[in-house]
Amino acid sequence: MKILLVYPYSPDSFWSFRHALSFISKKAAVPPLGLITVSAMLPTSWEKRLIDMNVTKLKTTDIQWADMVFISAMNIQKDSVDYVINECVKQGVKIVAGGPLFTQEYQNYPDVSHFILNEAEITLPLFLSDLEAGRPPEKLYKTDKFADLIQSPVPDFHLLSMKDYAFMSIQVSRGCPYACDFCEITTLLGNKVRMKSTAQVINELDTLYKLHWRGSVSVVDDNFIGNTHHIKNELLPAMIAWQKSHKQPFVFSSQSSINLADDNRLLSLMMESGFSSTFIGIETPSNASLHECNKVQNKNRNMLHSVMKIQRAGMLVSGGFIVGFDSDSPSVFQQQIDFIQQSGIVSAMVGLLNAPKNTKLYNRLGEEKRLISTSSGNNTDYSMNFIPLMNQAELIAGYKKIINDIYATKPYYTRVRKLFANYRRKNPKQQKINIPILKALAKSIYVIGIRSKGQSDFWKFMIWTLVFQPTSLADAIEYSIYGYHYRMVYGLSGNGNYKLAENIIFKSNPSINLLNPETRSESLSY
Repeated sequence: MKILLVYPYSPDSFWSFRHALSFISKKAAVPPLGLITVSAMLPTSWEKRLIDMNVTKLKTTDIQWADMVFISAMNIQKDSVDYVINECVKQGVKIVAGGPLFTQEYQNYPDVSHFILNEAEITLPLFLSDLEAGRPPEKLYKTDKFADLIQSPVPDFHLLSMKDYAFMSIQVSRGCPYACDFCEITTLLGNKVRMKSTAQVINELDTLYKLHWRGSVSVVDDNFIGNTHHIKNELLPAMIAWQKSHKQPFVFSSQSSINLADDNRLLSLMMESGFSSTFIGIETPSNASLHECNKVQNKNRNMLHSVMKIQRAGMLVSGGFIVGFDSDSPSVFQQQIDFIQQSGIVSAMVGLLNAPKNTKLYNRLGEEKRLISTSSGNNTDYSMNFIPLMNQAELIAGYKKIINDIYATKPYYTRVRKLFANYRRKNPKQQKINIPILKALAKSIYVIGIRSKGQSDFWKFMIWTLVFQPTSLADAIEYSIYGYHYRMVYGLSGNGNYKLAENIIFKSNPSINLLNPETRSESLSY
């Protein structure tokens, strides 16, 4: 059996880092971890090839080679998914589909031959058993159970063109103990945090090491510290020992809840094991909006102090922020700006609220007849899939103000300086200026320092770094490149002027004009 595993193209977004990758000669940020994990569950006698369309083009000859095409995708990849399915149909090749998009919307894809939904550790063996027994496979395999991750294999990392990625990825756990009403994670993966064994995780690190990967590894868990007891007492000590015995080959990043700041031992262990950054869903400084969306872990705390404590411990913090909650008042825009600037969070993903399918938010808005469409899966594309309570013109104007006031060059570099003042790198001397960094510097000088608007702010920042923070030069280069990417994603020129078309918001319903102050949510009929 010949199996072609296809990962569709992901459009430009905050996390694509597409505008930054060219500075370091990479084609994609992270590999398709889910798809190469599925690959490892297939019979070893089968031939397998991987096409990540973010790295290489899908050719007709690739499809013609295969007996089946396996595809996995997220909502943001819908356009590319349609293309892949159409091409497979043209060639008469069967399609086997799974992943978040198809688990939520399989009814919308009639041309797919077989759906392997939910977690493949449970549903894929049922499909394979039917094939092995000579029974015609079912159209649909799904389950309401959650997988035991002890059954999850080491992903087929060897299928990847590793040189094309900025990060490798591993998964330690699935599920999240919290229940934020806008989040689809618990719908898909549950509230119980299920862990791989420590031996499994170490085995995956060994595999990456033997494949000669060195550098950044992203731990893709939705909340790495969801099971704090296991992480602190078993996994991190083992990772520390492994890193020491292999001379520290990896630098890890993670996603975590903000209560990471409450546990000094956990912070210390993560730093010692090689974690250098974490993404935290901060969402909003508004207590009313935190209550509305059930973000209980963020309530009753000084979030600014929590962020700065994590930074001082030696870990960079990136953050997610949202506007458009029913509880939001017009004052929320400046509150968001002030928090982001004061925190020194360089990578601040600010999005308009969207309601993913089957979330508590989606169900509530459906009952209130406020839904317009399904979410695009990209919360920084200036779109919403429901009618907000705030005046729509005021909401979009306030959102644009946030983006301008944190990503225009002057406030952006001011925020990086704020980070440098608070951040305590574990070992400042470990930042070596090597050939890749020098190449990135040369390209950033040309692209950001010469060709782009706002170049004077770039030069002031670089000179300031050389004078006051010379050990942070590599960081300064990296953050300058990140800033360029974010301005491109959000449609900003260097001086803060928007390039995006004004009518892309509510693109599924062109009759709704956010720029018309007379348009009100209550005036719409269904």
